[in-house]
Amino acid sequence: MPEEAVEWQLPRHPRSVGRSRARLREQAADWKLPDDVTDTAVLLLSELMTNAYRHARVSPGREIRTRCTLEDDGRRLRVSVTDASDTMPTFRNPSPEDESGRGLILVTLLADEWGTEPRPNGLGKTIWFTLDLDLDATTPAASPSPTASAHACSTTATSAVPPTHGTPPSSRR
Repeated sequence: MPEEAVEWQLPRHPRSVGRSRARLREQAADWKLPDDVTDTAVLLLSELMTNAYRHARVSPGREIRTRCTLEDDGRRLRVSVTDASDTMPTFRNPSPEDESGRGLILVTLLADEWGTEPRPNGLGKTIWFTLDLDLDATTPAASPSPTASAHACSTTATSAVPPTHGTPPSSRR
């Protein structure tokens, strides 16, 4: 199976977060991805897009590029977000009262792999994550979900439970 990919560019604006989620959901339906993978991918894309529009302090007119790819014969979803800021993302240590600062923590806990890299032309960066589709799994409840791991490691209470995805993350970058 050849690599399948879609990409879009959106302005650096809060509305772009919702638009990117909708586009990913539509594409996931076209690719017939499992609902749990789609939900996790949409959540993580939302976090990366939010970081890009909030923290990428760049000149007006710069856009955020999102690319979604089915890799490894359709067994892995890779999602990347590229912006024109050279500042690499950093982990924060949010207090229970903080309303933000948990995006990279969620990415770390829920993605199978993730990383950052400078853009080849030297302007900006790309942050990406992968989710294994685990199409052969017949008993997803047999292994602990990343959501359970996220709650076990969390120092804060959340009102919404993030979606689960397959098996625990296998590697980190």
